[in-house]
Amino acid sequence: QVQLVESGGGLVQPGGSLRLSCVVSGYIFSSYSVSWYRQAPGKERELVARITGTIGTTSYADSVKGRFTISRGNDKHTVYLQMNSLNAEDTAVYYCNALARWGQGTQVTVSS
Repeated sequence: QVQLVESGGGLVQPGGSLRLSCVVSGYIFSSYSVSWYRQAPGKERELVARITGTIGTTSYADSVKGRFTISRGNDKHTVYLQMNSLNAEDTAVYYCNALARWGQGTQVTVSS
């Protein structure tokens, strides 16, 4: 059974950085795309970044371009979201999505 587990969220000051991790288990192949979404209070869930499986092509929402980087670990089943220059608008629950599954989410709060 495919499972996704996120970690790495927390409280950070404006301008700070965090690295989120998503571990995908229960699927032996690595040729799948993985996406990070986020949902702020009172807002719809939005796509933040995506990485494809075979080639590793990345794409980003305009709001995070140049600040966030999505990457895949050497094991191919761990995907990271490096978040730099964080601001209050980045505060949200961040979710990992792959293989039609969602993780439980990890809270990111940017506040002084």
